[in-house]
Amino acid sequence: MKYLVLLLTLLSIHVQAQHTVSGTFSPAKDYTYAFLYRATPTGSNYIDRAQIDEEGNFKIQLDSSATAGIYKIVYALPPEDNNFDLIYNGKESTTLRFSVEKGLEFTHGIENKLWSSYTNSMEMVNMTISNYYTQKSTDKKAFHDIFKTLKDTQIAFEASSKGTMASTFIKANTPYIPSEYEDLSTYSSNLKRTFLSHVDFNNDLLQSSDFLVDRVLAFIFGMTPNTTNENYKKDIDLVAKSLSNVVNPEVKIMLFEMVWSKFKNMDNPEVANYISESYLMDLATKGNYLTLVEGLRAYENNQVGKRAQNFDLAITKNGKATTTTLHDLDIAEQYLIIFWSSTCSHCLDELPKVKTLLANKPNIKVIAIGLEDNAETWQTAITDYPNFIHVLGLGKWDNPISNAYDVGSTPTYVLLDQKKTITAKPYDFEALDKVLE
Repeated sequence: MKYLVLLLTLLSIHVQAQHTVSGTFSPAKDYTYAFLYRATPTGSNYIDRAQIDEEGNFKIQLDSSATAGIYKIVYALPPEDNNFDLIYNGKESTTLRFSVEKGLEFTHGIENKLWSSYTNSMEMVNMTISNYYTQKSTDKKAFHDIFKTLKDTQIAFEASSKGTMASTFIKANTPYIPSEYEDLSTYSSNLKRTFLSHVDFNNDLLQSSDFLVDRVLAFIFGMTPNTTNENYKKDIDLVAKSLSNVVNPEVKIMLFEMVWSKFKNMDNPEVANYISESYLMDLATKGNYLTLVEGLRAYENNQVGKRAQNFDLAITKNGKATTTTLHDLDIAEQYLIIFWSSTCSHCLDELPKVKTLLANKPNIKVIAIGLEDNAETWQTAITDYPNFIHVLGLGKWDNPISNAYDVGSTPTYVLLDQKKTITAKPYDFEALDKVLE
């Protein structure tokens, strides 16, 4: 009997050790599944998923092997844009509510409630600071009162979070507090100067969360009114200085790649290539990140003013098919490369417009590169464009030519001069039309 009692006791302890991540999504009809991942400094590991019911509720059971750390809930596609972090301390369950309108609220779990309460409190004080400077106030007593509240808030949360995982985030977010009155320019300068000074870029918790990404983005894009490229470069150098002692090179690569991608998407090649040439290319090469290295090179090689990447093609000359290359082609004053696909509805809408636009422009020759999974539909589609030079790019997105040209969508336009120098990269047909006017 005593062995049975012992067994039942052990089972009870095991059951009590089971914790859950549960919550409610609203409106329920907009969500289907919640996916739980264990975040790491360099990625994430899938744990489990739960279906979101008609009321928007979900529950994911964590087994006893689930370790304390940063976890991530993914609730829609694309996952990189539809997720949020949560802190799991291995001691208690976590309950939350989420909606696009109201955001994320934690209703159970001391770690997340502490961090959430802290960020809300700091946001309120920061709004007061913003209002003070917006009103161009010079009331020094009001100034000191506001920053005393800021200091007291920080001290109070550091004390109440002692011994918790949330404490790491609260300390990393320590705000700048002036010792005497400062005008807006001085305060802004000092705020930015100290913005990264309390961040331990080697801390596993911070590395596993979105904190470092958000902090670096805020430093570069949210704290300088005069956003010139030179200022961007200076800020990137300051970030690099803060990262100089980071032990894990993958963390550096992740952060620099994130900033590089941001400038790439902003269509700012000067700063994107500065990041690549100054920091990211060397890190990626040493870390053997071959795909990233190829992507950095492709982006740099495809800017306006660069000579277009060479590739083989075939033309009909004097009734005979002749194999040549782009660089050796000498049949027009300008060349328009179009990356398209016979299965791309947007392409099938724009190609006839291109054909009409260029009907009276014999000085421009179109080179249409079809990114295809197979040749059948492409072979049929190209009969409508007998005056184009057609190149079949099997493998679609994993095609050597599209890779060399850093193509991420179809249709993609690249305009070349007679020497095959890139003169323009129109975003769409309307942009192409304007360029050719």
